[in-house]
Amino acid sequence: MAAQTALGPMVVVAADQHEPTPLVHDPWAAKLLPAPTRFIAATTRWSPVRRALRSATDRQIDGGWASFLCRKRYIDDQLRAAIAKGVEAVVILGAGYDTRAYRLPELADIPVCEVDLPRNSAGKAAALHRVFGAVPAGVTLLAVDFEVDDLADRLQRNGFSAERRTFYIWEAVTQYLTEPAVRQAFGYLAQAAPGSGLAFTFVRADFLAGRQLYGAERARRQFVVKDALWRFGLNPADVAQFLAKYGWREVDQVGPAEYAARYLRPAGRDDAVSEIERAVYAERDSSVTLSAERDAGATFGARSK
Repeated sequence: MAAQTALGPMVVVAADQHEPTPLVHDPWAAKLLPAPTRFIAATTRWSPVRRALRSATDRQIDGGWASFLCRKRYIDDQLRAAIAKGVEAVVILGAGYDTRAYRLPELADIPVCEVDLPRNSAGKAAALHRVFGAVPAGVTLLAVDFEVDDLADRLQRNGFSAERRTFYIWEAVTQYLTEPAVRQAFGYLAQAAPGSGLAFTFVRADFLAGRQLYGAERARRQFVVKDALWRFGLNPADVAQFLAKYGWREVDQVGPAEYAARYLRPAGRDDAVSEIERAVYAERDSSVTLSAERDAGATFGARSK
């Protein structure tokens, strides 16, 4: 079921193209979607349809619509800044139908690996062949199940060595994984080259536990209680310490207040943004020794059985 969640946020991005001030400029969002969802995205050119879809989204997660857009804009900004500083490759973990590799001109000469579940990777390949005639040069689609596959081995064998300065993107994925799978991935990230960057999102642990609902009672009933899809969360104050165990330094963490100040108010928008999810930008700490990297991978990289 987790594979099916890749479509909704891209419908939101496609719909936002019809607003006077889109937060993310994306000419490919609607075109890459599979046929039934592509039809829904096409109808969002009419403002009543957009309002209805937004209302349905925000009834499930208060501020969810704007949250999807802001987190994508935030990660785009961090990626552009990292490219300007000389990262040599980009790895998108849980890429879904994301279009960064095709819409950002800064990525034209940088190899990109889009990692996702086999079902999503196959669907993405079909969409790229339909729109572009082939998977564009410089992009590798890699089918990986974070719960069972060896991420490090799969990336290494496909030309994405951890020795290169790499920008890793992990958007709206960690909540779908077990804690051992998240730590397994961070065990791999502990080997990343100094100068690498990481942008990822997480769902708040207090929301998953039901201590705070943040206007997202329906989402919790569906994704946490009924379907048991959302399983991993973090407390915002614990992120820096969590990352430090793997040799990463938290540089920036953002949520509704930062999104409003950086993106919404400058665009003349007063959208509410969900409190349940936050985004983080981190950098590989060059002071971590090789032995510390190995310790991090051994201690925190155990795969779930």
